[in-house]
Amino acid sequence: MTIKASLPAQVLILLVLLLSLSFNSVTQADDSLVPPNISKQKLAYIVSDLRIPFWKIMGSGVRNTAESLGYQVDIYSAKNNVKNELENTIQAIRDNVSGLIISPTASSAASTILRLAKKAGIPVVISDIGTDDGEYISYISSNNKEGAYNIGKILVHKMVKEGMQDKSVGIIAIPQKRANGRARTAGFVKALGEGEIKTAGIFQQITFSAQETYDFSRELMNENPRLGAIWLQGSDRYQAALDAIADAGREGEMLLICFDAEPEFLKLIPQGLLVGAAMQQPYLMGKEAVMAMDGYLHNQQINKEIKLPVLAVSSENMAEQLETIKMNVLGLTPNASVSQNVKN
Repeated sequence: MTIKASLPAQVLILLVLLLSLSFNSVTQADDSLVPPNISKQKLAYIVSDLRIPFWKIMGSGVRNTAESLGYQVDIYSAKNNVKNELENTIQAIRDNVSGLIISPTASSAASTILRLAKKAGIPVVISDIGTDDGEYISYISSNNKEGAYNIGKILVHKMVKEGMQDKSVGIIAIPQKRANGRARTAGFVKALGEGEIKTAGIFQQITFSAQETYDFSRELMNENPRLGAIWLQGSDRYQAALDAIADAGREGEMLLICFDAEPEFLKLIPQGLLVGAAMQQPYLMGKEAVMAMDGYLHNQQINKEIKLPVLAVSSENMAEQLETIKMNVLGLTPNASVSQNVKN
């Protein structure tokens, strides 16, 4: 399955916006990114979609950390729309922020944001997703490939234990145009291959809706009689996959495993309704992104890439990782809300 949005369309939108908007409050392009006057004490977080819990938790990490360091922070949610994302970026630049932290809709979209920021002389830290090209201060990422590989090994172990080696695994993936999506698929497929478990096909999410996840799950089961498990490369639509399994009469024989986490997973994994989940640490990622930006604005040496581990969690190891999961994965901290200063 291919994604309908294309890079040329994004470029066309960018050209229209650039021609129609004047950058009266933006500095002229320079050969290098020069830190703006940090006395402004204002950052902007450009995020793909706060309706997705993962990004909301990361936004909490960004906001809480920024405020603790004395910054004001505006958070712009694009609602998974490239045009909105570009407009949000231009508005943040017009507000003359000291720095941008971005979690873009796609790696190709990040390239466009970075070009706009460079023209404005505003430094950028990328928190997840990645970019195809462009200049940035630091890239905060999860080790998606290793995390997916480790959760794949957990699934292989479960299938072998249940005598399901001859069954296949279907994948409901985030868009593979994203660098993190490609890394997840590569790591997971590697683990399956080592365990001699076959894949049954891959569907790429477009709308990220419950209905889409439900339909993909049913289609995987309908097309593959020997399907034994579904890997959902996200977490918030897990219930749609469970509903599809139940409606197909496959409860108790179809395994579900996820990437990322929801609060409900603290119960679902021990209960066996989920085999496990590869849990990124979005709150920690948001925190590290702000720390990197703050260090740069104070002329400190910053690591170009900061890669955080992904926790491969199952019923066998959840207890020992519970406190880390609550804090860094689920953002269960005081005042962990992004309701303030959110712009759509």
